[in-house]
Amino acid sequence: MSDLRKIVIDGKEIETDGAMTLIQACEQAGIEIPRFCYHERLSIAGNCRMCLVEVVGGPPKPAASCAMQVRDLRPGPEGQPPVVKTNSPMVKKAREGVMEFLLINHPLDCPICDQGGECDLQDQAMAYGVDFSRYREPKRATEDLDLGPLVETHMTRCISCTRCVRFTTEVAGITQMGQTGRGEDSEITSYLGETLDSNLQGNIIDLCPVGALVSKPYAFTARPWELSKTESIDVMDALGSNIRIDARGNEVMRVLPRLHEDINEEWISDKTRFACDGLRRQRLD
Repeated sequence: MSDLRKIVIDGKEIETDGAMTLIQACEQAGIEIPRFCYHERLSIAGNCRMCLVEVVGGPPKPAASCAMQVRDLRPGPEGQPPVVKTNSPMVKKAREGVMEFLLINHPLDCPICDQGGECDLQDQAMAYGVDFSRYREPKRATEDLDLGPLVETHMTRCISCTRCVRFTTEVAGITQMGQTGRGEDSEITSYLGETLDSNLQGNIIDLCPVGALVSKPYAFTARPWELSKTESIDVMDALGSNIRIDARGNEVMRVLPRLHEDINEEWISDKTRFACDGLRRQRLD
């Protein structure tokens, strides 16, 4: 039996399941909440703090909307529905502070980064970032990982959202990636320096909200605004995964997954993702 609760978000009253998180309720109300670590198909980490919202009558500080359920909200003194604000001055100031911390060690690689033009950090920096930094200490430097021939790493760009760690553990079923260290010394790494051996490893490229994990075969070949996008279906597996083909002119540049809840959700195998190389190269080249 569903536990329906009423909630007011930015002046709009909706009725939603009490088990939903606030970020899901906001999406139901048509309000987009910025996020880096949250992904609806992965466990909740709550470590990026970009999804902060103000809960009226709740704690006197912004709350992480990805980690708070609707049923945890208190009703008003006379039983009114709980009130949540996503664009108040408190929320805006909190998100600007989070963005400032995220950009402390992030390099200015946008002109040469393969994620440029489709980067979540770029988009949120435009909304909540500033054009100067108060940080005067040396930036942190991190060595790149060798994850194999498919995934290229630029770990100085990593914001430790742990999406890749959670995907490899929870979806791909391998425990080869993790987070080590504390504070400024924390970093995403592969245990014992191993390369990934999952046939789903290419999906961490799509999950990465910045340019820390990019496609090694696709690196430095095209920009997203140069590509025409065509929806298609993978004919090389029995599942019929939904895919999107990105082409420049008559040349297929990359293959990405499309969302389909009943077939492939939003994942594709590495065979599907990287088989387009065969359209450009002969077997004996």
